[in-house]
Amino acid sequence: MSHQPVIDGFEFATAGATQEGKLPLAGFPRLKDQLVSDTGDVTYALRGVRDARGRPSLHLSVRGTLQLRCQRCLGPLAHDVETQQVLVLAGSQEEIDAEPAGVEDPDRVVAGKEMSVRDLVEDELILALPYAARHEDCEPQHEGTDASERAMSSPFAGLRGMMQRKH
Repeated sequence: MSHQPVIDGFEFATAGATQEGKLPLAGFPRLKDQLVSDTGDVTYALRGVRDARGRPSLHLSVRGTLQLRCQRCLGPLAHDVETQQVLVLAGSQEEIDAEPAGVEDPDRVVAGKEMSVRDLVEDELILALPYAARHEDCEPQHEGTDASERAMSSPFAGLRGMMQRKH
C-alpha cells in the first residue's frame, strides 16, 4: 500500500503549512466505480489559511483527468478536473450543525489530529463529477443499424406492442 499523507488539521491551518503531491487514481476506492480506467494520477496542493471570518481553513487545489463513460454513446470520455476549494475546519459535527449553511458559504469539515489528505482529495474529485457525463458530439449507441431495429431496442417498443394487441 502506498504512503497515506495525513495532517493535523488545526495545526496545519494555523501554521499556514503547505503540502503538494501526486496521488494515483487507483487509490480512490469511492471514486473507482465511476471510472472507465483508474490509470493515471491527480495532483493536489494543500495550504493552511484563515477564511474571511478568521477561522482556520484549508485551501485545496486538485487537478487531473478522469476517464469516465459517456452516458450517450457509452464510450470513454476524458473529463478534466481543476478545482479549488476552501474547507473551513470545525472541532465537531455539532459545531457545523449549529451554524446554518448558506449556498455561498465555504464547506465545513471536522478537523482531526490525523486527517487523510487522500480522503480530502477524493471528496473533491467526487464533487467534480458531472451528473451525466457526455461527449459534446456523439450519437447514442444502438443495437441495430436501421430504424426498425433501433425501435425494437427501445424499452417502450414492447409496451407499444402490448397496447396494439389489446385494441
